[in-house]
Amino acid sequence: MADHLEASVTLPSDPASVAAARAHVAGALAEWGLPPDAELYDTVRLIVSELATNAVQHTFGQSPTFTVDVVLVREERMHIGVTDSHPRLPKRLPAAVQQDNGRGLVIIRWLTAEYGGRLRVRPTRQGGKTVAVELPWPKTTVTAQPTEAVTAAVQPGP
Repeated sequence: MADHLEASVTLPSDPASVAAARAHVAGALAEWGLPPDAELYDTVRLIVSELATNAVQHTFGQSPTFTVDVVLVREERMHIGVTDSHPRLPKRLPAAVQQDNGRGLVIIRWLTAEYGGRLRVRPTRQGGKTVAVELPWPKTTVTAQPTEAVTAAVQPGP
């Protein structure tokens, strides 16, 4: 078993990229042995969807791309990070009952706490930010042993 497995994808800040980010992470989870019917599988996909949506919607066109990184460390902890180049850090908004958005970070915080994980936001050296979630990895999962990190980059279209 590898001590460190990693999957990364860089996508254009476009609403269609949210599904691509979710699919990329789902592929990594499957490769690492997490079955699609596992509760954590759906949870991770939801977290990635919310983080990617935030990266697209709240950067106001100032981040042409965002990057999703998923790392599995020693079959114990999984790190999920979404990085964009917009400097403003996310803040929790009061979510009114009639409001259609503004609950993403609340959902992420709740799911992270439910799984015994933690959520962090940190600025990048390039002036952007990474919103990162760390979750425990299920002990019963059989993990693949790729020889190197999987990385993909999708360049923004014209």
